[in-house]
Amino acid sequence: MAEPPVVAVVGPTGSGKSDLAVSLALELDGEVINADAMQFYRGMDIGTAKITPAERRGVPHHLLDTLDVTEEASVSDFQQHAREVIRGIHARGKRAILAGGSGLYVRAALDVLEFPGTDPDLRRQLEAELAEVGQEALLTRLRDVDPVTAGRVNDARRIVRALEVHQLTGRPFSSFMPQREYFQPAVQIGLAVDRDVLRERLALRVHRMMDQGLLEEVRQLDAAGLRGGKTAQRALGYAQFLKVLDGVSTVAEATEDTIVATRQFARRQLTWFRADPRISWLDWQAPHLVAQAAALCN
Repeated sequence: MAEPPVVAVVGPTGSGKSDLAVSLALELDGEVINADAMQFYRGMDIGTAKITPAERRGVPHHLLDTLDVTEEASVSDFQQHAREVIRGIHARGKRAILAGGSGLYVRAALDVLEFPGTDPDLRRQLEAELAEVGQEALLTRLRDVDPVTAGRVNDARRIVRALEVHQLTGRPFSSFMPQREYFQPAVQIGLAVDRDVLRERLALRVHRMMDQGLLEEVRQLDAAGLRGGKTAQRALGYAQFLKVLDGVSTVAEATEDTIVATRQFARRQLTWFRADPRISWLDWQAPHLVAQAAALCN
């Protein structure tokens, strides 16, 4: 008997992906797999709007709280773990439901996607060169060997990674980009949002996070080594509120900066997911949303 398709619930932050995934799991006898890179981190609960045990309504959730804030998230590690979890869920006769807005992580789980290896010594060498000659010099070098990637990246970490891959493999990093080909049968459900409503919803959500104790959560994670984590320290809200602890920003400034950054992130997510023609889009506020989504999963 053929395995049922993996279900992925995608869309921008604040659109209700977690809630829909739980409702679908209850409807389809499924289990949920987290595909939000920042929700891998233990203790990063308020600022990531991590679904609470009560909100999970008894549905098993996987790949939440798997990393300390000092550890670096890896798409290739996630791919391996997510596929292991999917196999386990299917072996139990359940439906696997992926939920998250980290686009590359979703594609890593669903699509045929090869990840080149890493070399810590080479990475350190390139990071030392970055510190010595600057980002623009490394970007110029990347343009010579991989103009496609050079035209897409705008931060030092990705430039270093692209150069590392080219030196390791002799292939441009862009040659490893995923094709739109599923690794196994899959259904993607996107939550289509009213952008003006989402803008206000995201602002309210950031203010609610403040009321729930985001600043204290950042303070505790700072003591646990947040600044040493390459991935975690860049998370929305956490980067902004570390500046409050440093006396660089006020709480009001950090709150507004987080709202702006979250809205920008939501726009980038929409651009990413809208580019995938395989996604079936549903109105996030549809009165029969769960039934509509469940009908797509057969």
